[in-house]
Amino acid sequence: MTNYIPLCVPHLFNDEKKLVNQCLKSNWISSSGSLINKFENQIAKYTKSKFATACTSGTAALHLAMKVCDIKKNDEVIVPSLTFIATINSIIYVEANPFFVDCDDYFNIDMVKLIYFLNTNTYKKNGFTYNKITKKRIAAILPVHVWGNAADLRKLHKLCKNKNIKIIEDATEALGTFYKNSFKNKHVGTIGDVGCISFNGNKIITTGGGGMLITNKKNYYKKSQYLSNQSKDDAIMFKHNEIGYNYRLNNIQAALGLGQLKNFKTILKNKKFINNFYFKNLNNNKNIQLVKRPAYATNNNWMNIITIKSNKKIDLKKIINDFEKKRIQIRPVWYPNHLQKPFKKYFRLDLSNTNKLISSSLCLPSSSNLSVNNLSKVCRELNQYFE
Repeated sequence: MTNYIPLCVPHLFNDEKKLVNQCLKSNWISSSGSLINKFENQIAKYTKSKFATACTSGTAALHLAMKVCDIKKNDEVIVPSLTFIATINSIIYVEANPFFVDCDDYFNIDMVKLIYFLNTNTYKKNGFTYNKITKKRIAAILPVHVWGNAADLRKLHKLCKNKNIKIIEDATEALGTFYKNSFKNKHVGTIGDVGCISFNGNKIITTGGGGMLITNKKNYYKKSQYLSNQSKDDAIMFKHNEIGYNYRLNNIQAALGLGQLKNFKTILKNKKFINNFYFKNLNNNKNIQLVKRPAYATNNNWMNIITIKSNKKIDLKKIINDFEKKRIQIRPVWYPNHLQKPFKKYFRLDLSNTNKLISSSLCLPSSSNLSVNNLSKVCRELNQYFE
């Protein structure tokens, strides 16, 4: 679309084409080619994980994470309401119950409210932790590293160990984000039991679709490999002792991913430049504020978000349509999951910050190949619109 500035599109280089062509020439194009293992190994090495399982999507990785962590029917999984619906769907897939909590100003799970609840409204029974109000076992906490911003897991990590609660990290947007605090140089997704990454077309690197489960636990890795490949116990005689899934990434997608990884440093550098450009050029506007990155991590700057300061009701739909006319794509953050029709019945804590942020926040164009001219246009139009 000529002169149109989209929200976030893939940044492709020549390496992807070369590797995909090699893949096509080899005739190994399905889920059994050698590039899949190579891609898994490179992601494991980059994130400093011991193991990685390539999947058809980030959602598939999240579903597998629920399975390998043995989340059972009627268990509770604590999760922020402000996240893409796939995070919540993965909980429903295993017939567990999402338990919605608020977010902080980085859009990540509100650790203060969450830790207070865990310390005052839970009890231990037979080695597990239960919700005093619902009487359900709290089997896991699913923090989401939203927009690539690392959630601060320091206190939660220790508390979950004491309470025997699993941590499943949704790092689908956060490849390239590393901690600087007590988890120094650790990649998000490696602090808890399992981490999940997405390679959807809008993510920081892409395989067109696809995801990855990362873990340091060998038994979780083996289980994820087994389940993702239809639970084959005897591949020759087609024997399957468990219900499995067709969740393996294919070789063509792995070729794309390997090509993207070759240029990942460039992508991260560009993302940082874009974030700095927005801060420099929007900083003097008193009516909007670019959401800051948490200082305890080196964040991948995947998506840039503004919050609008106004005492009046903000018509986000009108703003989005007005910018479409300017040929600039902006969009709201997700509709909160506690208000989604399938999830209204589930337990929740105070969600005041979530409700505030969804009514005043917008995502800005953040493609890593955005030109300075395009960035200048976005900033100019924003400053004029919100003057």
